[in-house]
Amino acid sequence: MIAIMSHRMEALFGGLRSVQLTAGGVLFRGAARVSEMFMVSAGQIHLCRHSVHGSEMVLQRALSGMVVAEASAYSERYHCDAVAATDSIVRALPKSVFLSALATDPDLAANWAATLARAVQAARFRSEIRSLPIVADRLDAWLGEGNHLPEKGHWQDVANELGVTREALYRELALRRKGTAE
Repeated sequence: MIAIMSHRMEALFGGLRSVQLTAGGVLFRGAARVSEMFMVSAGQIHLCRHSVHGSEMVLQRALSGMVVAEASAYSERYHCDAVAATDSIVRALPKSVFLSALATDPDLAANWAATLARAVQAARFRSEIRSLPIVADRLDAWLGEGNHLPEKGHWQDVANELGVTREALYRELALRRKGTAE
């Protein structure tokens, strides 16, 4: 999010109700009515959807200063679950107040439109990655966008983002370690 947008959004969400979540805590579930918008103050919130096979796909990794489930501003119900990936704090703003601010502040609305456009671009990139048939290619594409592997206990998050099982990711990482050791 660009600096001007970040300051304006933070001011809009400032001083409002805070929600504290421990890692694994649910902010909202899919199909719940959208009555509030949420901005991450600390931690990381994942927007998740589960496939018909039960695997979890991470559709958004919302970090500090980011709005969770941006498109929900224009929806009656959430389409995904929002779950804290780490201990997190989010600020809640009534959806009606959020939309009113956009309607009365053209600069904020223009910056919000740019934020939504970047979210679409990110979603398309994730879709492109998930369309690659080989785990190695998915990981290369993800790393090529400037991402870095987290510490060992958080590789599951990368597997979810790549749309692969954690076992498939672990095998690929083991092959890479073996290849660099030779």
